[in-house]
Amino acid sequence: MSAIKTDFFGTLADGSEVHVFTLTNKRGAEARIINYGGTVLSLKVPDRAGIMGDVVLGCDTLEGYLKNESYLGCLVGRFGNRIAKGQFTLNGKQYTLALNNGPNALHGGLKGFDKVVWAATTKMTANGPALGLNYVSRDGEEGYPGTVSVTAVYTLTGDNALELEFTAVTDRDTVINLTHHSYFNLAGRGDVLNHEVTINAEQFTPVDATLIPTGELRSVAGTPLDFRKPAAIGARIDNEDVQLKYGSGYDHNWVLNKPAGKLGLAATVVEPVSGRVMEVLTSAPGVQFYTGNFLDGSIVGKKGWAYQKREGFCFEPQHYPDSPNQPHFPSTVLKVGETYSNVISYRFSTGK
Repeated sequence: MSAIKTDFFGTLADGSEVHVFTLTNKRGAEARIINYGGTVLSLKVPDRAGIMGDVVLGCDTLEGYLKNESYLGCLVGRFGNRIAKGQFTLNGKQYTLALNNGPNALHGGLKGFDKVVWAATTKMTANGPALGLNYVSRDGEEGYPGTVSVTAVYTLTGDNALELEFTAVTDRDTVINLTHHSYFNLAGRGDVLNHEVTINAEQFTPVDATLIPTGELRSVAGTPLDFRKPAAIGARIDNEDVQLKYGSGYDHNWVLNKPAGKLGLAATVVEPVSGRVMEVLTSAPGVQFYTGNFLDGSIVGKKGWAYQKREGFCFEPQHYPDSPNQPHFPSTVLKVGETYSNVISYRFSTGK
């Protein structure tokens, strides 16, 4: 039987209460999500023997998330990924953002959507148990124009997919790029270098030394970023390649082979030992693949596991980084009267 359970998780310094919502589907898969940052604490899906295992990195306590700067499992906004020099121009006016990633703005700022309490509702749907989250980001918050109302709905479907549907509207023209930042490990423990990845993309957006796109759309052919055929994460990650050196591994955006705005396959990941398979689908034009290169053991996660470099990977479906400053990239402008949408689905199954 599908079920939804709500429990107290902790209290913030301002007195705001944080709750954890446990979604269970009819097959016994389970997602635990808190309304602080819309963060996925755990996600249990079966291996090929039918044994449930947690496939995301996370913390046991609210304090763990308050101290972590690695965006474990959270919703990201108002603008996911990097904006060069923390500046962009919209309708002839320049806006300035906090610099929180070297010379650039990252993931919405000093207090992005990952660090706020969202209003939560739960309901059973035809597809499975669902958690609805809403947050109103006020005009000028973190330097962005417009009061934006954001809704994020997580659904744990009957066929073991964790689906996330974002929608947003604004009262002034603004820029927006919402995504999800779980670190996955389909083995449940250890590094992810043997996970086999396929990415549905012929091109990627190369970056400079600060991880800002140069503006080029470059073919993946002949590069370590060619995942058109399955390849282990560790197969080429330490190649002598300037793009890999800039990111200390993979931390790049791929240009997806699919119609804009339509739900389509972004990537497939296979963990050969457990047999777990994850398919990533999205309506967004790009996906950031990040291999946990900056994890350094400072985050002590569930059951005392100190997360080390490359012990988790992220697939963040989104618009391309720095899009507000790259006019030939798909637009991230949300105008008054329009509705922003990004649908993300992480589908789990098992191979033979």
